[in-house]
Amino acid sequence: MANSRFEYVKNFEQPDHLLPNTWVVVRIDGRGFTKLCTKYNFEKPNDRRALDLMNAAAKAVVTEIPETTIAYGVSDEYSFVFHKSCTLFERRASKLVSTIVSTFTAYYIHLWSSHFPDTPLSAPLPSFDGRAVCYPSVQNLRDYMSWRQADCHINNLYNTTFWTLIKRGGMDGKEAEKFLAGTLAADKNEILFSKYQINYNNEPEIFKKGSVVFRDYELVEPDNRDLAKVADDAAEPPQQSRTQAENEKKQRAKARVVVDHLDIIKDDFWGRRPWLLSNKPGKIPKQT
Repeated sequence: MANSRFEYVKNFEQPDHLLPNTWVVVRIDGRGFTKLCTKYNFEKPNDRRALDLMNAAAKAVVTEIPETTIAYGVSDEYSFVFHKSCTLFERRASKLVSTIVSTFTAYYIHLWSSHFPDTPLSAPLPSFDGRAVCYPSVQNLRDYMSWRQADCHINNLYNTTFWTLIKRGGMDGKEAEKFLAGTLAADKNEILFSKYQINYNNEPEIFKKGSVVFRDYELVEPDNRDLAKVADDAAEPPQQSRTQAENEKKQRAKARVVVDHLDIIKDDFWGRRPWLLSNKPGKIPKQT
């Protein structure tokens, strides 16, 4: 591009490179989704169609952007994780966030009719906002993921009990809220079981655990050593040649991206899938 006297305006751009050697989480949230749920009459407390749509959009993002290592979603939010060695967009926060948000939103709207065939979209259309957060260690990252899944369980237990009191107990919102004030998890489980014969443990895993999106390689026997220490052994991510990086990117592109509803708080999930923390592609399972 030829220089011009107007080019000085580039100096107003502020650098927004994220900290090197840190895990990056881009978390997106639905904007105004309470109104959207009402507008399209989403089922309470969980609308499986809406959750499947969120998961389909997230799967498309992970598939299109192979630098993502794992994603976790619940309700109208999704967290996309980039390995600490990731250099996509030179780790510019604005580029990472805008790419994730725009790609997710595009697929959410594109796939809407597949999940809501009898309910066409109309303005205002669904949209999402996002932010990028850096986590210095594997333990920090896992604690973040655990926090989101623990939140999923807490909120779902409350919402399941709340809406049961309304739908089957004949209460209105204020009465149900007052009835549940100060109750613990055991109390809510007891209310569901003793009053309505609902065993919360039998609720679908997607509601209780949320959804995890990742590339599927052959599982391995978990390493008994501390997983956080193993993954953080290297103070600096190893430098790769461009050829090595491209080869690994191609390997990731060949892997099947899956959506599952698993416990990501316990060590077993991470220990049997070392590629999530090492960023090294695993072995592609044989087709049966």
